[in-house]
Formats: sequence, C-alpha cells, structure tokens
Amino acid sequence: LRRDMAAWKRHGGLEKHRETLLAGMARNHYTPEFAERIFEQIKGFGDYGFPESHAASFALLAYASAWIKCHEPAAFSCALLNSLPMGFYLPAQLVADARRHGIVVRPVDVRYSDWDCTLEDGGRDDATTQPALRLGMRLVSGLRGDAGERVAAARAQAPFRDLDDLAHRAALDRGALGALAEAAALRGLAGHRHRARWQGAAVERQMPLFAGVAAPAETRIAIPPPSAFDDTRADYASTGLTLGAHPVALLRNALRQRRYSRARELDALQHGRPARHAGLVILRQRPQTASGVTFMTIEDETGMVNVVVWRDIAERQRRVFLESRLLGIEGRMEMADGSRHLIATRLEDLSPLLRGLATESRDFR
Repeated sequence: LRRDMAAWKRHGGLEKHRETLLAGMARNHYTPEFAERIFEQIKGFGDYGFPESHAASFALLAYASAWIKCHEPAAFSCALLNSLPMGFYLPAQLVADARRHGIVVRPVDVRYSDWDCTLEDGGRDDATTQPALRLGMRLVSGLRGDAGERVAAARAQAPFRDLDDLAHRAALDRGALGALAEAAALRGLAGHRHRARWQGAAVERQMPLFAGVAAPAETRIAIPPPSAFDDTRADYASTGLTLGAHPVALLRNALRQRRYSRARELDALQHGRPARHAGLVILRQRPQTASGVTFMTIEDETGMVNVVVWRDIAERQRRVFLESRLLGIEGRMEMADGSRHLIATRLEDLSPLLRGLATESRDFR
C-alpha cells in the first residue's frame, strides 16, 4: 500500500487494495460509510503525498545549504568543487562566485595541493575569519587520482627539492608531469608553465642501478614566459578555470569598440532601456513550461547577467544561439519582482575573439 501511494503519477494503483481495506475495517466494526471515506482520503493523499515529502526534503537541504553558504562560504565552495561533476555550475563559475564573496582562492600547486580541494589558514589581510581555498589536483585534466595521491603522500614525508625529486619519489611518468606542467602546478619547482614543460620533458626515471647518481648539469636555456592570454587559455584547457585575468577582461578593448557594456554597467540602466552586453555563455535552460523561451546566463569580469531569448530569436539565429561561447547581445533591460533580465533582440557570435580558449556551458533543453 505504501509503495502504491508513493507512485503518485500512476493512476489506479490503489484500487487493488480497496476490498482488502474495506473487509478488514468491517471486521473491526467500522461502518461501510466510514471505511469508504477513509479509502477516498488515502487515494487523495496518494495524489500529493509523494511530491510533498520530496518538497520537505528539498526544503531542508536548501535551508542547510543556504546556512553553510552564508556562514562558512569557503567550506561550501570547497565541498562543491570536490563533488563535481554536478548541478548547473562548472568549476570556473564556482570559483568566481567564491572570489566575489571574498574567499581567497589559491592555485593547484604540488607543494601544497592534495587530490581534493582543501582549506588553508591565511585569508585576506582584512581580518576575515574565512580560511583560504586551495584548489586540488582533481581539477587537473589528464591527471589520474592515484598519481595525485602519490604526490600528496610523498610530500607528507618531506618537501620536494626539485622536479626530479618530485618525479622519482611520487613515481610520476611524463604524462603526469606534463599534465601538472600544463596546469601550472609545478611553478614552485620549475617556474612558469613553459619552463615546467621543458623540464618535465627532460626528466628521466632512473633505474635502481643508477639511483642516487646525479645527472649531468644542463645549460640553462632562456625560455620566455607565456603571455597573459596564453596563461588564461592554458588554465582553461588544463583546469577549466583561471585565477588570473578573466577571459572577457582580456578582450575588453575589442568589446568596447563594438559598444558592448560590462555586466556592472547594466545595473545602472532603468527598466526598458536598450542595452548591449557580451560575455561567456555558462548556461542555457529551456524549461518545458516556458513555451520555447530559453533562459541564458552569461558572465564577464564583473559578474553574471540573466538573458531571456524568445523562441523566434532562437530560431532565426539558431547557429549563433546554440554554438556561441562568447555571445554578444543587443536588447533591453527589464526588471520585475526584484530581478533584472536582458531581453535579447539580436545575437552576435564573438567566439573567434577567444582564439581557441576552451570554455564550456551547461545546456539543459
């Protein structure tokens, strides 16, 4: 009976229990009228009791999550990153939100990072009580979990002296070293990622026969550091996020020439005013109940903007709508019930400006 009551979308599941219930209640001297009324109440509860119980559970989860995010935002962000993949948001959005809320986020670094993201002492200098968030090696693309665990275990015995020491004590092959170099996780042992790639490629695992024998010294080669854009592009390719300049910030001059405003500048616009904005697409959502309307979220270096794209715009500019990673939007600002939306009237694909920078969006259609 309980299982059939829980199957609230399946009609008629309770009828097979009717005679058993009525007969049992008759044996216990309940009147037929009372028994019928009880059975009808059970049927009625079956129509809403299952979603009601889920609503209560979700309400409790929402309250607990909101409390933790309010009072312990660093721990909240750390836990979400360690639970990926999940939900609407990618690592870049979770880290950006943490930083906007004053959390100090530190990069992946083999000298300090564990496999999971962790919390460390030493937040901002303004006496905040929140710890800093150290990104874990789990975010490094192409790095296996067992390799990350070996790095953490070897470091616990003694700090790494150099790249050779790391490779030998953590038993890392060139693939693992290359992944860590791409993620700039070797900065403290080898310098910037270009030099780390060079040194990682030169590391050779010593056979036991030659263990402890120093390799011949190499002439130090001058390797130029990557540009800011190259660093950002490599960050996104290796970890899905950057702690450096936001990609859109690096393109701001080009976007200014196209008269696209920053997210923060849209806040000053009144209801109904025309607006032009460009940002990275991080979410497309088209609920079944929205009559073909798509809700998008795009992000620049100053924040996120909620965008409404009507069905006719999406169909008329289908490729731009579906394929753009950096999207320019022309439209008007609307405000209702305390929320602000940019209503799109025209879309422009600005993705070529990213020059190969690998960004992603969550698309739910």
